[in-house]
Amino acid sequence: MNKITPDTIDLFNANLRYESPKDIISFALELSNKPLLTTSFGSYAVALLHAVTKVQPSLQVVWCDTGYNTEATYKHVKEVTELLQLNLDIVTPKYTTAFLESMLGRPNLDNPNHQAFSEQVKLEPFQRALEVHKPDLWFANLRKGQTAYRDGLDILSFSEKGILKVSPFYHYSDRELQNYLAKYELPNEDDYFDPVKALTHRECGIHFKN
Repeated sequence: MNKITPDTIDLFNANLRYESPKDIISFALELSNKPLLTTSFGSYAVALLHAVTKVQPSLQVVWCDTGYNTEATYKHVKEVTELLQLNLDIVTPKYTTAFLESMLGRPNLDNPNHQAFSEQVKLEPFQRALEVHKPDLWFANLRKGQTAYRDGLDILSFSEKGILKVSPFYHYSDRELQNYLAKYELPNEDDYFDPVKALTHRECGIHFKN
């Protein structure tokens, strides 16, 4: 990872701006010894899963099952895992959904314990996964226009812990992603709920703290 530094990252981003996701992924993998892909299995997540595993089929994938996913999402996880033969590591909170709700209440923004809830159901499990896998490169499905925070990133960025984060579809619109899914006949998942984000344009927190 010594080629890309905070001083040179803007130059690399400019060079990658009009490259295809496949070329971005191939470039990034050449720099990495321990790449990792995290996914929500939410809307358009299958595009990144497909693009990365087409280049490196055995790449480690991490999914945090918060316990609040919809039945449609669980079916989607099963379908995509089998379709792409994912090397999937499922991480879960240390406590059951029933226990968390009894201690912290239901997951909504009006709940004064929402931050503590977020920590337990998503942030801690993801931090635990990163400690186990110790990646030097992190593929994520971040895109411009999703949140104000993500608008300030780019294809390449560094996480809070110094991991090089790669978002091959960063400049893609919803229409472009729809075309990608149609081209490769990939299933999408729209019935998705993240109890930590609660709102569509709110950050779940894993990209702030990891």
